[in-house]
Amino acid sequence: MNIYVGTAGFSYPDWRGIVYPANVKKQYGHELAYLARYFDVCEVNTSFYGPLKPKDATAWCGHVAQVNKEFQFTAKLTRVFTHAEDAKTTSTSVETIKYTPKDVDEARAGFDPLMEAGRLGAVVIQFPISFKFKQKRKDQEPEILHGNWDHLLDVLNLFKDYPLAVELRDRTWDDEWVLGELRERNVAFCNVDQPRLGNSLEGTQYVTAPFAYLRLHGRNAKSWFKSDNRDQRYNFLYNPRELEGVEKRVVEMSKKAKKTFVVANNHPKGQAPANALQLKQMLSGKKVKAPRSLIEHYQEQLEEIAELEE
Repeated sequence: MNIYVGTAGFSYPDWRGIVYPANVKKQYGHELAYLARYFDVCEVNTSFYGPLKPKDATAWCGHVAQVNKEFQFTAKLTRVFTHAEDAKTTSTSVETIKYTPKDVDEARAGFDPLMEAGRLGAVVIQFPISFKFKQKRKDQEPEILHGNWDHLLDVLNLFKDYPLAVELRDRTWDDEWVLGELRERNVAFCNVDQPRLGNSLEGTQYVTAPFAYLRLHGRNAKSWFKSDNRDQRYNFLYNPRELEGVEKRVVEMSKKAKKTFVVANNHPKGQAPANALQLKQMLSGKKVKAPRSLIEHYQEQLEEIAELEE
């Protein structure tokens, strides 16, 4: 079915001893060389905070090349294109997003080595929930925020040379006209699995490009907006029943796409790799290879479905 399952990010201190052996770099050269033994995609998160360094992107391709010939990277676009400068206190809109030609050049320079190596599955353009397509007006129909739409089109045009997926978190973007415009441009609608809170958009399985995309954020509703620790919102382990629902969405999406990327972002304590392996097994119907330490930490989830590999 050409489904790529993997994790968001690869460098987490709490993965050492759970996902990775203690001497992972000495034994395997890099975390990615180890991760590529078990997964088919990794979503790069560091590019959200600043542009990728071309030398790092080139090195990453080298680390996975000898391990998994089909391995793909997806990478977030830098937040200067998608978020207000102080997004914690300022709503994001066309008026508050600021970027420069230098930002464009640096972002492209970081993506190009992945693209040239044939390993760039998608550039993920992630907007916050405060970035809206429509604004409610008292006792009237919601008004389209044309400036926000124009900004989105500008960003899509700037990076149209790459495969693009756009994550739009506010529910007003769930609009047939928007979906049609994305299809016309071969831009993937980035579906998410997360708690449905406020005006958040969740539960979609849209395919608007030759490839499909689903991000699994977990369903930790209690900590989503309350925790001072940003990572705590992703502290969630999917149970088998929840994964069955995810599997159904993935299968339906894969019927309409040449490639389908499924990225687990519930990274604390190695929960993302554990759930990703469960999902791989469910989709293939076959046992999956898994690190010994991960099986030991998640015996209930992995012991019966995984093949131990040193």
